[in-house]
Amino acid sequence: MISASSDPRLEPVLAAAARKPVWLRVGRLFDGRHVVRDAHLVFEGARIRHAGADSPSTTMSLAQSAPDLELPGYTALPGLIDAHVHLFLEGGEEKPERRARYLKLDDAELLDRAHGRLERLLRIGITAVRDAGDRNGVGLALQRRYRSAARGAMPYLDSPGAALHHRGRYGAFMGRAIEEDATIEAAVAARSAEGVHRIKLLATGIINFEQGAVTAKPQLDADELARAVAAARAHRRQTMVHCSGADGVENCLAARVDTIEHGFFVTDEQLARLRDLDVAWVPTFAPVRFQLDQADALGWSEPVRDNLRRILDGHVRSLARAAALGVRIIAGSDAGSHGVPHGHGFLRELELMAEAGLGPEQILRAATAASADRLGFAEEIGSLRPGAAARFLLSPAPVLDDVRHLRNPLVTVFDGRVFAGGDDAAVPGL
Repeated sequence: MISASSDPRLEPVLAAAARKPVWLRVGRLFDGRHVVRDAHLVFEGARIRHAGADSPSTTMSLAQSAPDLELPGYTALPGLIDAHVHLFLEGGEEKPERRARYLKLDDAELLDRAHGRLERLLRIGITAVRDAGDRNGVGLALQRRYRSAARGAMPYLDSPGAALHHRGRYGAFMGRAIEEDATIEAAVAARSAEGVHRIKLLATGIINFEQGAVTAKPQLDADELARAVAAARAHRRQTMVHCSGADGVENCLAARVDTIEHGFFVTDEQLARLRDLDVAWVPTFAPVRFQLDQADALGWSEPVRDNLRRILDGHVRSLARAAALGVRIIAGSDAGSHGVPHGHGFLRELELMAEAGLGPEQILRAATAASADRLGFAEEIGSLRPGAAARFLLSPAPVLDDVRHLRNPLVTVFDGRVFAGGDDAAVPGL
C-alpha cells in the first residue's frame, strides 16, 4: 500500500493550489453524501471549484487538458467533523487522580494545552470540532482565536461556552448554574452576549453504572427546556442537550431541541419522533465503551460489567433502529471524557458505530455532511462540492470499505495548507 505521508508527488502539487487551480483524478470520491468512482476534484486556494464524475474541462475553464495528479488508488473525502468534544478536558489521561489535578490548572494553562492538540487533529483528518462546553472559557477563547488572522494550524471550531444546569445538579465542572441569572431566558441571553455559537443545556444527570440506569430525575423539565429553546432561537442559536434516560429524552422531544447528545435508553417510539421532528442524535459510544474495555483497571465488579454490557447492547440496538428509521445521526466522540482522547477517540467512535452495524458510507456521512447539514456551522464545510471550503482528505487506503483504514497515513488539505499524518499523530494522553 502507498503511504500518503511518503508519496513525494502529493505535497508540492497540492500546495500549488495557493496560486492556481489544482486538478486531481481519484479512484473514489465521497462528497459527504454519495460515492463517485473515477472522479475529478479541482480546488484553488480555500475553495472547491469542481467535484464529480465529469471532467472539469466540460464545466469550467482551465488552462490545462489533463489532471495535475492521477491517483487511481486514492479516495478523496471531506475533512471529518467531531460534533461533540470538550476541548478543555484531557481524555487521554486515564488515572482519575491525575484527571482531578488537571481540572485544577488555571484557565491559561488549560487553554495552552487545548490549543496544543489542535494541529494534531488536522493531521489525522479532523478538520472541524463542535465544542460541548466548559466553565473556564477555553472553548470560547479558541473560537475567537480561530476567527483571528493569526490562528495558525487549527481546525474550524465553535463553542457554547459554559453549559446551563441547575445549581447542585450535574454539570458544575463544565457549566454555570441557571440560578446565576434571573431566569433561564436571561441565562441564554448572557451566553449569547458572550459570543457562543450555540446553547448547551444539561437536561439530565449521567448514568449510574452500579445501578445500570439514570437514577436521578431530569434536572430540566419540558417547560424549562422549551423556554430555553425559544430563547436560543430568538438569539439565532441552536440548542445541544446532554440527555440520557427515557424521561429526559421525552422532555427534549416535547421542547423540540436541536440535538440530543448521548441519548442512552432512548426508546424505539422516541426514535421515530426524533426522525419526524428532525431532532438530530449524537450517540457518543466511546466513553461508556471505555468503562467496559478498562473494567479491570477501573475496578468494576462483575455486576457493573454486566450493566455496562447491557447498556451498550441497548445503545447498539437503538443506533441500528435509528439508522433504519432515517433518524439524523451525527458522529461525536465526547472527547475529553475519561478514556476518550481528542482525535484518537473520534476514530474509535467511528469504529464503534461500525461494530453497531452501520456501513462505512453511513458512518462517514454522519462524520461529514450530516453534521454540516444540521448543525449550523458558520462556514461551508463537510462536503466536496463547488463553493465548499477546500478541507478534504486523500487516503490511499480503502476507507469506504472499512472506517478502520482512517488510522492509516493520509493527507489533509486545509485552506491551501497540506498536513501529512494519520493515527500516529493521535497519541492518547496528548
